[in-house]
Amino acid sequence: MRCAVFDCDGTLVDGQAAVCDSMVAAFAQAGLPAPDRNAVRRIVGLSLPQAVVQLAPDAAQEQATAVVESYKASFRATRERGALQEPLYAGIRETLRALRGADWSLAVATGKSDRGLRATIATHGLEDLFDSLQGADRHPSKPHPAMLEAALVECVATPADAVMIGDTSFDIEMAKAAGVRAIGVAWGYHEPEELLHAGADIVAQTPAHLTEILLGE
Repeated sequence: MRCAVFDCDGTLVDGQAAVCDSMVAAFAQAGLPAPDRNAVRRIVGLSLPQAVVQLAPDAAQEQATAVVESYKASFRATRERGALQEPLYAGIRETLRALRGADWSLAVATGKSDRGLRATIATHGLEDLFDSLQGADRHPSKPHPAMLEAALVECVATPADAVMIGDTSFDIEMAKAAGVRAIGVAWGYHEPEELLHAGADIVAQTPAHLTEILLGE
C-alpha cells in the first residue's frame, strides 16, 4: 500500500496566527522580549521545547521552561474559548479524499502535541481519513525520523512505499533520515528554494498539483 505522511501546520492547516500570538504571550509572561513573528513562523514544525531554544538561545533554562508551559496554557485557552483559527488550506480536503479513494494510507507527523493534533483533525472532520497520528509528545523533535518511522509502522508501509509531505526543511530532513521520498509544499512557512536545498524531490505549488504528483505516478 502506498502511504502519504503529512505535516500539519503549514501543510494541512494554516495555524500561524495562533502560534505567533501564543508564543508572544508566553514570552511576555516569562519576562522575555517578544520574538519576531517571522522567526516564529520559521520554527513551526519543531517540537515546542526545541522551538523555544531556537527563539531564545540565551534564555535561562527556567525561563525556557516557563515559556513552554505558558505557550501550552495560552494555546489551550484559545482553543477552549472557541477562538482558535486553524483553517484547512483550500483544496487539502479534496487531496486527502482523492488519495483515500485511490487506496493510499494516510498519516500525520507533526510538532504539535497529541492533544492539539487530535483536536485539529476533529475540528475539520478528518478522523476517518488517517491511519496514524504522530505528535511531539511521544517522539524527539523533527528532523529526527522517529515519528515518521512510527507512522510507517502503523500504516504497515515501508520507506520505499511512502512519501513525506511538508512545508519546512525539518520535514524534508526527517524524510531523508528515514529513507522516505520528500515532497515540499509551496503554501507553508519555508520557501520552495529552501525545501529543494534540503533535499525535496519536488515542491507542489497547490494541493491540486500535489494530487497530480501523487496520483500521476
